[in-house]
Amino acid sequence: MKKMTLIILLLAFGVWAKAQKNEGEVTFKRTTSWTKMNDQMTFLSKQQKEKNAYMFGNIDISTQTYTLFFSPKGSKYEEKEENTNGYSWRKEQFIIYRDFENETLTDVIDFLGKTYVVEDSLERPQWKILNDIKDVAGHICMKAQIKDPIKNQVIVAWFAQDIKAKAGPERLWGLPGLILELDINNGACVISASKIEFKKLTTELDLPKKIKGSKIKEVGYQQMIEKHVKEKFKEEVNPFWSIRY
Repeated sequence: MKKMTLIILLLAFGVWAKAQKNEGEVTFKRTTSWTKMNDQMTFLSKQQKEKNAYMFGNIDISTQTYTLFFSPKGSKYEEKEENTNGYSWRKEQFIIYRDFENETLTDVIDFLGKTYVVEDSLERPQWKILNDIKDVAGHICMKAQIKDPIKNQVIVAWFAQDIKAKAGPERLWGLPGLILELDINNGACVISASKIEFKKLTTELDLPKKIKGSKIKEVGYQQMIEKHVKEKFKEEVNPFWSIRY
């Protein structure tokens, strides 16, 4: 009888421990290298790229800190209030909500001086899962890849299979494990987990009662990005001086 009770307790603890790893808070460092970004602009001449590298000098790297709250129900990703190291001249509103139960998204995003509320159904990104593995924040992660054809970005994600959550930083999600790192265009921008805290969430995933901004669907938001990127490429100007990379 005692042996059976012990087995039941161990099984219950295993279920509890597993559940605890599906919910919590992740701190991410988002680091952008403006020199690497400009090097990938094919329309820029070698002289222009060298001039940009000289102009950036010691302010090449921009760093911000973000928080991701995650659970089986949904996720929320936003910039932390704290001041971070590095140089950043643009403070933007970028709050990303995912409702996995109802399969909807609600994103509050500043774009070219105006705030938009992107509301739509969730559409799972078309990830390609690869065989590579590496350690991120103490978790063995698998590699996945996706391409953003509008921004011309190859995005590599590293996800932890031991954390059974669909969530991820930025606007990305949908892998069989929590995304702990994103690498955009070979190091031009890296978003990597620096701290993971497993805990029970209360109101962190709740939507505000009032959200200010012009409502728009996902397709409309992507069309605005595409129009801006094409215009700036035609002008031979880096479009990401004015919008999020």
